[in-house]
Amino acid sequence: MPDLSRMRRDYDRPGLREEDLAPTWLEQFDRWFRDVVAADLPDPNAVVVATADADGAPDARIVLLKGYDEAGFVFGTSYASTKGAQLAANPRAALVFPWHALQRQVRVTGRVERIGDGASDGLWDPRPREAQLAAVASVQSTVVDSREELTDRVRLLDEGTTTEKVPRPPTWGGYRVVPASVEFWQGGPGRLHDRLRFVRDDEEGGGWVLQRLAP
Repeated sequence: MPDLSRMRRDYDRPGLREEDLAPTWLEQFDRWFRDVVAADLPDPNAVVVATADADGAPDARIVLLKGYDEAGFVFGTSYASTKGAQLAANPRAALVFPWHALQRQVRVTGRVERIGDGASDGLWDPRPREAQLAAVASVQSTVVDSREELTDRVRLLDEGTTTEKVPRPPTWGGYRVVPASVEFWQGGPGRLHDRLRFVRDDEEGGGWVLQRLAP
């Protein structure tokens, strides 16, 4: 078994100083996201989404981010999935963008809302037909007897759907994480990482306060 206690590396990229930070979390996130894309990293929009059920039991998985703007971060999924049930019971989430190759991560916390049918159509329509078929045929998170059961469902749906694009089912749509905090983490030498966090200040009319956190 590998010795995990010695499995680590030091970080050597430039740090993150307040004077170098963009004036808003959105501008800073956009800068870093563009850096990830320019670095040609695989799945640059992959993000860990953590939720909790009504009892507070945590859960997490990786999804693909499908949009971001001043309102928040958007992804699509089945409303009938485990995460959909958890968000219905406890509409809050945390996000982690694990950009290890750049020695960075972004952490987000906030409430979650559905984005509406029109916006959900905008997420659904660009998906490849194969992905649309799979999303409709698979009742996400439910137990199935075999892979063959799933492939049979997809085949039957494919044969019965004459249109090029599969209509979006009412059980599939988009969620938006409306951030209450957005933290930018940059690895530093000797474990002195830089952590700068934008926090929404509701007492100041929804403005943002910048904080530096100890690593």
